[in-house]
Amino acid sequence: MDAPPSLGVGTAPPTVEGLLGRFPQEAPPVLIAGAAVTIVLREGAREVETLLIERTVNPTDLASGQVAFPGGRVDDGDGSLLATALRELEEEVGVTRADLAGEPRFVGTVPALRFHLTVGVFAASLGADGKPPTPRSSGEVAHVFWLPRSALATTQHVHRETAYGLAEVNATAFEGHVLWGFTRRVIRDFFGLPVEDVVAGPLFASQPRTNPMPEG
Repeated sequence: MDAPPSLGVGTAPPTVEGLLGRFPQEAPPVLIAGAAVTIVLREGAREVETLLIERTVNPTDLASGQVAFPGGRVDDGDGSLLATALRELEEEVGVTRADLAGEPRFVGTVPALRFHLTVGVFAASLGADGKPPTPRSSGEVAHVFWLPRSALATTQHVHRETAYGLAEVNATAFEGHVLWGFTRRVIRDFFGLPVEDVVAGPLFASQPRTNPMPEG
C-alpha cells in the first residue's frame, strides 16, 4: 500500500523513497567534518516522520536539553564520517545499520556555529523490521520521538541562549518538545521549506555538497 502524501509542507518529495532518492548512494569525502548526524525517516500513518532526540539536561553540555538528530563528534577510530554517524546512532538510540532500510545517503555538510563544527548530514529510512529507537544512555538522551512533517508548517517564537547571546528565535513545538537552531534549519531545508533564521542554514540540492557553507 502506498504511503499517503505529506500535508503540503515544503517542496521536497512526499515519500521517504522520494526524499532519499535525491541523494546518490556514494561515500562522502574523507575528513570534511568534525561531527555527523543522521536524519532517520519513516512513513507514518499520514505522512513522513523524522526521528529526533531530546538531550538530557546537563550544565556542561552546550546542547543541554535541546532537540537534535542522533549524532555526535568524530572519534579517532571511526575511520569515516559514515562510521561516526552509525556509531552515534547506535550509542544514542540503539539503531544499527541492520535496522535501516538500506545504506544511509550522504546529504551534505552544515556549519554549526555554536559548536564551532562542520557537521556531516546523512539520511536513512528505518526498516520495516527495524527495532524501535529508545534512549540508550540517560546521561545523553532523555527522550526520543517522531516529528511529523506537518509540524514544521507552524513557526513559534521563543527566547534561547544563542551564539550571539539571549535572542528570540524561530521554533517548532510538538508535544512539549521545542525544535530550534541548527537542527530546525537542517530539517526545514531537507523538506524544502524556506530559511527563516538570520543565521542561514544550508540549501540542500539534489546532489550532496562536499564543502562547508559559511554562516550567513
